[in-house]
Amino acid sequence: MRLALTAAFVLVALPAFAADHAVEIKGMKFVPATLEVAVGDTITFANADGAPHTATADDGAFDTGRLNKGQSKQVTVAAAGDHAFKCLVHPMMKGTVTAK
Repeated sequence: MRLALTAAFVLVALPAFAADHAVEIKGMKFVPATLEVAVGDTITFANADGAPHTATADDGAFDTGRLNKGQSKQVTVAAAGDHAFKCLVHPMMKGTVTAK
């Protein structure tokens, strides 16, 4: 019985660590424009451009809202799959997050 309790405690006590990823918005581009992440990972979008931008997933998986120069927003990827995203202010700015 003691071994089973110890094993259960170890399984519960070990947290899953999510990774952090960074995307810089500069030169009217997302850098990098494609990312591979795990479900539960976070992505920080940071705007280095003078113009405002968003990073908005087409499927609603995430949305930074409007980011002015120097602002950043962290989003968590909660669902597996390919999440195409774009800037709602400048729709020609596009990227893809693939979560596994």
